[in-house]
Amino acid sequence: MASSDKLEKAFILFDKANEQDPNKEIFEGKEYAKEVLYAIRMTEKLNSFAPNASEVLQLTARCQHICRWEIARDSYEMNRTGYLTWRQDLKKFHAKKAGELLESIGYDQETIDNVAFLLEKKQLKKNEETQTLEDVICLVFLEYYFEPFAQKYSEEKLIDILQKTWRKMSKKGQEAALKLPLSANSLTLVGKALQG
Repeated sequence: MASSDKLEKAFILFDKANEQDPNKEIFEGKEYAKEVLYAIRMTEKLNSFAPNASEVLQLTARCQHICRWEIARDSYEMNRTGYLTWRQDLKKFHAKKAGELLESIGYDQETIDNVAFLLEKKQLKKNEETQTLEDVICLVFLEYYFEPFAQKYSEEKLIDILQKTWRKMSKKGQEAALKLPLSANSLTLVGKALQG
């Protein structure tokens, strides 16, 4: 995938911001700040899923969770309304944070606005780039985060989550999801979710 000097600088800035994440994760024997690892996974998944992605989409995938730990889930009510408010506030926060970093290295306002548009998931199912971003988010979730997530919830809840995830994805995204290296347990749950 072609990349500009500015794009590489942006990735470095995004990763530097995410290195402040106090949450750590060990992957293949190496410790990462949690959001740095997530950002790398997003970039790798985008590269394989949509190798001709625009620079705007590449930027957005890399900063999808930028500094997410700064707005804690438990600072909102622990119910559906609290969850949805938290998600909306996060999208705006990510867009603002990413915009400031992009501006600092000379990206124009149009690019910054387009990254914000994608980060806020506008026109899902209508805008091709928003949909590609959502597909990549769902694929990263299923491949790397569903298994540990599955240990905390009932089968009924997990099937509901899988069905919601599936509905957000395009046909191409769903086909890619079925080729992921999922565990036998996860594949069983996916199968049940798709029958439901």
